[in-house]
Amino acid sequence: MSIIKIELTVNAPVDRVFDLARCIDLHEATMSKHKEKAIGGVTKGLIGMGESVTWEATHFGIKQKLTSKITAFERPKHFRDSMVKGAFARFDHDHFFEQSGEQTLMKDVFDYDPPIGILGKFADALFLEKYMRKMLAERNQIIKTIAESDDWRKFLNGTPSS
Repeated sequence: MSIIKIELTVNAPVDRVFDLARCIDLHEATMSKHKEKAIGGVTKGLIGMGESVTWEATHFGIKQKLTSKITAFERPKHFRDSMVKGAFARFDHDHFFEQSGEQTLMKDVFDYDPPIGILGKFADALFLEKYMRKMLAERNQIIKTIAESDDWRKFLNGTPSS
């Protein structure tokens, strides 16, 4: 089992940051270098409790599919997406949001078991954990940049929704 924790302060309201983090369209935009595309389940807009999405992406030069489901949801404080099917043995990705004045503290906890048994654990130690940490941090930085500019309106149609 591996756990990656990331924190980032965003100069934007908690509702906006929460909704951007669960926005399928924004996820696609932030993961374009991996050719990540929603191909099943919720493929546009905001994903919510009990809903799932299937992603197709290229990581390590290999085209892959991964399905995750929202298994916990308390707007605007927390949501969890859990892998239903994919390359990992399992993962739960918790997203936490705390409003502090005009800022939002965004915390990610990515709890996972790497794929392919002992070989996966070896790969995790060599490169997978570093790769995942960098990818999550880059995605959060893009969410921050969008939330702090007027670009958030492109993804949330001008107003955060529930």
